[in-house]
Amino acid sequence: MTLYYVDTCIWLNLFKKEGDARKGKPYWEIARDFLHCVEGSHYDDIVYSGIVLRELDIKLEKKDYFLILEELQTFQRVEVSLEDKNKARKLEVKYNFSISYYDLVHLCITERIGAVLVTRDKQLLLIADAEGVFAIKPEEFTRN
Repeated sequence: MTLYYVDTCIWLNLFKKEGDARKGKPYWEIARDFLHCVEGSHYDDIVYSGIVLRELDIKLEKKDYFLILEELQTFQRVEVSLEDKNKARKLEVKYNFSISYYDLVHLCITERIGAVLVTRDKQLLLIADAEGVFAIKPEEFTRN
């Protein structure tokens, strides 16, 4: 079974319907298609954390996403551990505070649970690579 930890930016793409169809398939459609593909699988699961919910709460006016995330049984909520928080603080120093603490918490959770990080954040993708955490953009997802 593969777990996919979906970063807040992907949820924002979906809920805010972000993207420009004149430039190709909009980001929100790519996010939707990725989530549907994983949701329809018997071998994969989507995971999220309270950090994702907190970031969505700050950035979205409409609060329906809570119901969507909490009611879908194929989406699992994972708790943030003290280990995740402490490691994220150390990484914050290592990368000279050039990336958000919460992005680093996402990275640490992903590593701890052995998931694939799904994000479009270029800096987070680079740091994930440097830290040995497998990370992809949703459009890079392929079913084997």
